Amino acid sequence: MSAIDPDRPPHLATRAVHAGNDVDPGTGAIRRPIVAANSYALPDDPSELDWSDTGTRLYTRNGGANQAWLEEKLVALEDPAGTAPGGCGAVALASGVAALHAVFFTFLRAGDHVVTSDVTYVATHRLLTELLPDRYGITATLVDSSDPAAVRAALRPETRLVHVETPANPTTRITDLDAVAAIAHEHGALLSVDATFATPVLQRPLERGADLVVHSLTKYVNGHGDAMGGAVIGRRELVDRVRADAQVDVGGVISPFNAWLISRGAITLPMRMRAHCANALEVARFLEADPRIAYVAYPGLPSHPQHELAARTLDGGFGGMLAFALDGPPELQNRFVANLQVITSAVSLGHDESLIVHVAGGAEGRAAHFPEEFRRLGHLRLSVGLEDPRDLVADLEQALSRL
Repeated sequence: MSAIDPDRPPHLATRAVHAGNDVDPGTGAIRRPIVAANSYALPDDPSELDWSDTGTRLYTRNGGANQAWLEEKLVALEDPAGTAPGGCGAVALASGVAALHAVFFTFLRAGDHVVTSDVTYVATHRLLTELLPDRYGITATLVDSSDPAAVRAALRPETRLVHVETPANPTTRITDLDAVAAIAHEHGALLSVDATFATPVLQRPLERGADLVVHSLTKYVNGHGDAMGGAVIGRRELVDRVRADAQVDVGGVISPFNAWLISRGAITLPMRMRAHCANALEVARFLEADPRIAYVAYPGLPSHPQHELAARTLDGGFGGMLAFALDGPPELQNRFVANLQVITSAVSLGHDESLIVHVAGGAEGRAAHFPEEFRRLGHLRLSVGLEDPRDLVADLEQALSRL
C-alpha cells in the first residue's frame, strides 16, 4: 500500500482498510479471496527446491496466500513508520498460545533464563513455570514488571529474554516498555511483549524498543468471536527465524479461512477500539461508584496504580478490559453473573458482545501474584463490547439489584 504523502504513512484507519488487500488478478474482485489450497504448483524442475523454504509457496504449512496477506496488514498496523531495525516482519499462526510458544521455542535453549511478568495469561504462566522448566531446563523469574528495578534485579548472565504483558491479564497492570526495553538491551536480552489487550491501536511496542510483539488475533484484531489466530511481529531477522523453526517444523500454521476472517475483522479494528474504550470507561466509572462493588481494576480510572503511566503510554484510550468483584463470597459472584441479561458469561475477550467470566480467588500458582483483593474475592473479568453503554450499565444495575 503506497502513501499519498511518501514521507508519511497513511493514517491508522486507512492502513486497516487497505493493507493486505488488492484486486484479485484472476477474477477482478476488489477483495482478495480465500485460497483454500494446501499445495501450490511446483516449477518444471523442483529438484533444487528446499522443501522447508518459506520464500516460495509450496505447501500451506510453509506459508499460504491468505496468511501472507494477513501478515502484510499486521505489519502495516504494528510498524507503519518502519521502526524495526532491518525492516518489520510478521508470522501468523494458529492461535495466540501458538505465537507465544513460537517465541519461546525459537529463542530459548536448555539452561537459558527468562524474566517475565508475574501476572500473565494462564498459558504463558504454565509454559514458563512448568512446561519449559520441567522438559528443557529453561528457568524463569517472575517479577512485578511495572517496577523496572525489579526487572533489572532479576537479570542473570544466562537471561536471554524478557517477556512482559501490558496491560496484564487479568489485573490490567501497566508496564513501562521504554524503561524495560532499555534494561533488557543493556543486558543483551530480547524483549517480547504480549500486547493483546492494547492492540496496535492503543500501543505499538516496537516503537518503544520491543524486539517482538505477540497478539492473540482471536481477540480484538479479529473482533467477531468466529476465528482463532496468533501473530509474532517484529524485526524481520527475528521473525524469519520464528517462521522457519516454529511455523514450518512445529506446524502451528493458521488456516486460510481463519486468516481471511481475521483480515476482514481487522479492517474495523480502529473504530471498534474507540467504542470498546469509551464503553469500558463508562462501565468502570459506574462500578467504582457502586458501594456493592469491592474493587475495580481499569487503567482509565485515577484509582488504578498505573493510571498516569497508562495515560502517557496508551494512545487514545485505556482498552476494553476491566476486572472487578462484589464484596462477598464466590456464590454471590456466581449469582450476579447468572442475573445478567445482556452481558454473556463466556471465556475469551475482544468480541463485539460483552463477555464476563468469574474466576475464584486463590493463594497459589498464578493467583499468588495478584493483588490482595483478587486473591481474597476472586475477580470478574469483563470484556466490554460494542453494545450501547447505557444498556450495559442497566444490565449491571439490575443484576446487582436482584441480589
